Amino acid sequence: MPDQAIEIEGLKKTYRPSAKAPAKTALHGVDLQIPRGSIFGLLGPNGAGKSTMINILAGLVVKSAGTVRIWGFDQDVNPRQSRAAIGVMPQELVLDPFFTPRGALEVQAGLYGVPRAQRRTDEILDLIGLADKADAYARSLSGGMRRRLLLGKALVHSPQILVLDEPTAGVDIELRNMLWANIRKLNEERGMTIILTTHYLEEAEEMCDEIAIINHGRLITRDTTANLLQRITGKSMIVVPDGNATPGDLPPGITFETRPDGALAFHYDQRTMTAGQVLDHIRDANIRIADVRTEEVDLEQVFLALTSDTPAA
Repeated sequence: MPDQAIEIEGLKKTYRPSAKAPAKTALHGVDLQIPRGSIFGLLGPNGAGKSTMINILAGLVVKSAGTVRIWGFDQDVNPRQSRAAIGVMPQELVLDPFFTPRGALEVQAGLYGVPRAQRRTDEILDLIGLADKADAYARSLSGGMRRRLLLGKALVHSPQILVLDEPTAGVDIELRNMLWANIRKLNEERGMTIILTTHYLEEAEEMCDEIAIINHGRLITRDTTANLLQRITGKSMIVVPDGNATPGDLPPGITFETRPDGALAFHYDQRTMTAGQVLDHIRDANIRIADVRTEEVDLEQVFLALTSDTPAA
């Protein structure tokens, strides 16, 4: 088995001009490797090039230049093997309303050439929680059930790599938790490589081993989630005052804001100041403390810091 589930080198995609739009370059020579067996986050703002990259991996969009290897198979040299190694759960809810979940999975398996004796339709229906709806028409399913069915369709050919494009967009908490439990199971028990795109940065922070951020078709950074979180050195100390309080004149390096609930948020750079020093300054301002806590940086702050100043093409 290859060490890298996905290897991308110099990937470019330029859409030709049309009567309605000029030529547009969606990807500018992206280089990216995704380790086998990882849960890998692919993040970026709308229009960053994420969907174009996923569609190229799935074989739905033809690249303009570069090399793509999926599970060791060059997409240009071995297109069938490379497509067989990857399953994609799309963001759009595209289903035939007159197929049942069982029928949809059987047809999808047939399109991938999976022999009847090797199909896992009932197993997949159990995994995605649709066993009791196996013979209901897809048009009768709720939005969450349809999204689960899309996951099932991506799994029918037992791919080594599963791509989830905004899998929890618009779904409720219960479905989101069930989906992530299934994804962890596929990763931990079967060693399946998971590639995730999401707008919910807390999901990426919780789920992903590594994260790549792209913007304007360029790879901005790629690192472990832990290392990305360490890039932002700001920290906040949240003080609930006992009675009325004003912070007065604070020394350089500390700023504050009053939150709607009355708490005072003191912001500082942990490279140059310790939490103890911040507390000393708060006491010097004669603020009586009823409660205190600190807030660590989250992935949203990292994401905004890395993408806000990225130049366009």
